[in-house]
Amino acid sequence: MANPKRAHVDNREKVRRFALDLPDAYEDFPWGELVVKVNGKVFVFLGGDQADPPPGMSVKLRDSHDQALDAAGAAPTGYGLGRHGWISVPFGAGSPPAGALSDWVEESYRIVAPKRVVARLDAKRAATAPRRVSPGRVERDA
Repeated sequence: MANPKRAHVDNREKVRRFALDLPDAYEDFPWGELVVKVNGKVFVFLGGDQADPPPGMSVKLRDSHDQALDAAGAAPTGYGLGRHGWISVPFGAGSPPAGALSDWVEESYRIVAPKRVVARLDAKRAATAPRRVSPGRVERDA
């Protein structure tokens, strides 16, 4: 049987690494809790190391808002943030897969980051995307 506490740590670390790989993202520790920011604004709250409340993340969502609320234990974020689109999602048993968590972190980043920084992310993704070639055609370098 998998260790649920280990699953919390693994998901938190995966989300943290993904968030920090986004352009101009950096960690900060206001209120003794881990957040990841871009341009001075938080795009993901990762909380503290304590067990209460349970480990999880909070992100600002538009397109995936309803989908995220369907996740086990998910709820609008407290402190009035929920009315502005912030959702809190717990890690661990019943947590969405790491890929979904990362997608929500990226969506939050795209909402919070300046357009010029998002453009750098899009350029980075385009540069690493596989090139599509029509069947039967050979791609040649110029």
